[in-house]
Amino acid sequence: MVRKFKQTMRALLSYIKLPRAAKKEFHKDLLGLSCEDPGIKIAIEESAAWLCRAQDSSISQDGGVARHFSIINGWSASYPETTGYIIPTLLSCAKLFGDSTLRDRAKRMLDWLVSIQLNDGSIYGGIVGNKKSDVPVTFNTGQILLGMASGVREFGKRYRGPMRKAADWLVASQDSDGCWRKYPSTFVKPGEKAYDTHVAWGLFEAERIEPNRHYADSAMANIQWALHLQQENGWFEKCCLTDTSRPLTHTLGYVLRGILEAYRFTKNPDLLKSCMKTADGLLQAIDPEDGFLPGRLYPNWEGAVSWTCLTGNLQIAICWLMLYQYIGNKAYRDAAFATNKYVRQTMKIDKPDEIRGGIKGSFPIYGAYGAYQYLNWACKFFIDSNMLEKCIRKQSKEAINRQC
Repeated sequence: MVRKFKQTMRALLSYIKLPRAAKKEFHKDLLGLSCEDPGIKIAIEESAAWLCRAQDSSISQDGGVARHFSIINGWSASYPETTGYIIPTLLSCAKLFGDSTLRDRAKRMLDWLVSIQLNDGSIYGGIVGNKKSDVPVTFNTGQILLGMASGVREFGKRYRGPMRKAADWLVASQDSDGCWRKYPSTFVKPGEKAYDTHVAWGLFEAERIEPNRHYADSAMANIQWALHLQQENGWFEKCCLTDTSRPLTHTLGYVLRGILEAYRFTKNPDLLKSCMKTADGLLQAIDPEDGFLPGRLYPNWEGAVSWTCLTGNLQIAICWLMLYQYIGNKAYRDAAFATNKYVRQTMKIDKPDEIRGGIKGSFPIYGAYGAYQYLNWACKFFIDSNMLEKCIRKQSKEAINRQC
């Protein structure tokens, strides 16, 4: 209660300095969650349109996607890391909508990323124009590798070379125990990161395209290293950008997805059991009534903050839905559906265009993750999670019709 009171007071004090639009959103969020759910179809369409506007509105105008729209400072420059894994999402939208312009946009993103790839195959961290960004970063390169792999599958051999260079760099820069320590982000607290399993996922995707270069061996080495940090209750040590004692659901979502992708690649049942431990722990944290999930959690899975990290919500919902597909546990499905609905109720589907279809970093908007910002990767995971829910609901309906 004391922590919650202090958070609220800090937010109220900062309120005085806010511009009018930010104060308006602050006030709306103080009133609580909207009762209106636009539905999955409209939500996906609006979020895909927001990503297009984020690409067009990036102040660096380079083909990448603006990191965010801030209701305080406006649009940002492009963000290579998240542009990388937005590419497969936009390609999926292109197929879903039958819209070739979305495919063209994904290709422009890919061409830009190839153009900024360093000679050794790595990619720098941070947004365009930030002086702290001018160094190669393991995590960012791994996320861009996901986009490059999808680019090879969609557009052909033109992107095979850049993909291979990025994957080779990740393999060469990995320590013997499977951890990546040499090229950390300058924007996070120093130290080993369990959530680099999301980098390993990129290597699994590269292995699917280049099966003779042993990328999966390096990926599995990292997965095994990360699993040594998992506790009996599913908790992961060393799994946050800044505060390992109460990590963000965002980074917990990263580590879980990476291990799930390792299971998808290997079908090793031990990996599935490890995923279920973490997924079950996260079930303890969600409010089943409205889908609220605290943005930071303690090691006993209790909430540590009064706000929610919408990005983390969506990443975890994706993992729950994937697990539901694998083992049929309806508790995972229902938690994911509740989480997705919660986030849909935070989005706007009317003007202004800068926020229509966008997803906030936090709810309320003054929460301590992407405060007063609509984040491009939140939008990406929103689309992914709702597309997966749409698919599962369709499959369930078809199964019922077959029974009838």
